[in-house]
Amino acid sequence: MLILSMLALGAVIGFVGAGGAGVTITLLVVGFHVPIHTALAVALAAMVFTTLSGALSHFRQHEVVVRTGAIVGLSGMLGALVGANVSNIMSAKNLSLMTSLMILSSAIILYVKIYHPAWLSAHFPVRETLLTGRKLWLYGIPIGIAAGFLSGAFGIGAAAYIQLALMVVFGVPLLQSIGTCMMIILPISAAGGLGYLFNDRLDMMIFLQTLLGLTVGAWFGAKGSHLAPLPVLKFAIVALPTIGGIIMLLFHS
Repeated sequence: MLILSMLALGAVIGFVGAGGAGVTITLLVVGFHVPIHTALAVALAAMVFTTLSGALSHFRQHEVVVRTGAIVGLSGMLGALVGANVSNIMSAKNLSLMTSLMILSSAIILYVKIYHPAWLSAHFPVRETLLTGRKLWLYGIPIGIAAGFLSGAFGIGAAAYIQLALMVVFGVPLLQSIGTCMMIILPISAAGGLGYLFNDRLDMMIFLQTLLGLTVGAWFGAKGSHLAPLPVLKFAIVALPTIGGIIMLLFHS
């Protein structure tokens, strides 16, 4: 049942083109009663493999700002390790609550980006040139640590936050921000997953079933994404984390 459910979820994620980590956590916790700590560990570990191919593809297409991605991503590894250890000592109830709020906040950012780009541009003006030199390190290290901490503590790649920071703070163009975001999430997910593994929170059987289901399902789902009308895709991108966050919030325990 777990593999079949993850196949279906993977198809939806592949169709929408979104990461879906939050929905994966919700399905594991609410649908299969997997402990929240284990669900976060599985989601982070699976994210390593699901973002790897995307990051490599964007890199080959020269859609990654390597220096910026390396500074933020490597700094994020430290934050992810700290976050995983903080998560380990949190109660299941508090951790579920915080995770649900993280998922919902990501959905809000996606909603504003997709449906109100003018408002977003007015309040968060995009930097016109790439941030370089000392400022890149001064901004990149703390932002990376913060993004890594959120990802490690709550099992989510924090893609919405990272991509927004790349454009507003670091001046990364929209197209390159997607690939650079994947590059950043990759080491953060790996470090966070290791943190949970060291704390004996990663169930390998659940992880393998989840990874297999999501990978195969996403491959099939991606085949149909170009057939869907744009309004349907936009709605689905926002609806997926919103539904996941609400369900987690209602059933957290």
